[in-house]
Amino acid sequence: MGANFIDMLTPSKVPFYGVVPGNAATPLGTVVLPVTFGTRENYRTKDIKFKVATFKTSYNAILGRSAMAKFMAVPHYVYLLLKMPGKSGVLTFRGDLEKSYDCDQKAIEYASATRAPDASGDVLAVAQQLSEIGLEIPTKKVNYSKPQPTGELALKSIQLQEGDSSKIALIGSQLDPK
Repeated sequence: MGANFIDMLTPSKVPFYGVVPGNAATPLGTVVLPVTFGTRENYRTKDIKFKVATFKTSYNAILGRSAMAKFMAVPHYVYLLLKMPGKSGVLTFRGDLEKSYDCDQKAIEYASATRAPDASGDVLAVAQQLSEIGLEIPTKKVNYSKPQPTGELALKSIQLQEGDSSKIALIGSQLDPK
């Protein structure tokens, strides 16, 4: 696009998940851009908010659930197909299996090259600060009481399937068999 988006960035401290292996990533900020699908005759345009990453990724942009909802788009993952309403009818976009595979391979390469922060040191430091009382595992007090019928309970047997006397159930005698 060639535009300078740094001036358009709005600061954001809201992290995003699922792109960086390990923990959440904090973006540089967010930017709202117009996104258009389709042709001059049949198109759909919406303003979409994007989080700008501070790291290298195999994705150019990720349209999340909120963007899909704005476009009223329906993805068909099995067929690599995306459909949405346009000005003059349904817009249909077909994915490319080879490009999808290449993108997945790049994502795996970036994930294996990016070392996830090891949180075990943080966990150990917090665990050492706990007192002995905080380390005790409380015992579960079992105080179950099963409901007991009061008085004499009269039962009657009913057939569950007509003609098959092996399939019966016992119900209270005051209940209707149906």
